[in-house]
Amino acid sequence: MLRGDDVADLQQRLSALGFDTGRVDGIFGDATAKALRDFQRNTGLAVDGIAGGSTVQALRRLQARHEHPELVSDVRAREELRRRPPTLAGRHVAVGEVGGLDTSVTALRRRLVRTGAQVTLLHHPDDSTQAQQANAADVDLYLGLRLDPERAGCATAYYGGYRTESPGGRRLAELVQQELPAALDVPDLGAHPMSLPLLRETRMPAVLVEVGPASVAVEGAPVMTDALTRALLEWAGSTWD
Repeated sequence: MLRGDDVADLQQRLSALGFDTGRVDGIFGDATAKALRDFQRNTGLAVDGIAGGSTVQALRRLQARHEHPELVSDVRAREELRRRPPTLAGRHVAVGEVGGLDTSVTALRRRLVRTGAQVTLLHHPDDSTQAQQANAADVDLYLGLRLDPERAGCATAYYGGYRTESPGGRRLAELVQQELPAALDVPDLGAHPMSLPLLRETRMPAVLVEVGPASVAVEGAPVMTDALTRALLEWAGSTWD
């Protein structure tokens, strides 16, 4: 797939005109290709799915007049969150890690299953592969856990890039930071928008939680499980107005 700033600019222009490219992530995937063809069809251009000179000129000519128009992709993301039931029951959650937190991940899976959620565990060391696995499983939410042995604290990242962000990811990141640092008694290192491959390539709300040092993260597995479950339950019950 094509990737980069030019793709993100194309996505923003299409989305600002009401053609849903999916998340503005700089990745020319199926949703972007469909939005581009729909735009070409609606403007009388050759429907070839290629952003050539005539297509780019038409986009610039018809682009929304507002300086910062709301993107249809952002509207759709919030609407999808609003349509979900305010519970974890029936939700499909992917929990990913790459080593060192097996006990916490297994315990978290048991807790979430008791809430009625379906849980898929992902252990592949490559972030892009984990993102592809989560997409293939069609999960509703991705929660990644990483051990940071060099730093004491807890930080949570969610997707943010190209002047847009994941509303569901940001909300969950903030809730995790409200619960987990205090529960583990480690510094709160904040919730941050990032464009890491794992966050950019997943098609659902996704967060990546980094905790350390190893002694606190491993010995505090029961406390971590409780805190993350509380954050997920509150996230599911959030309002998205």
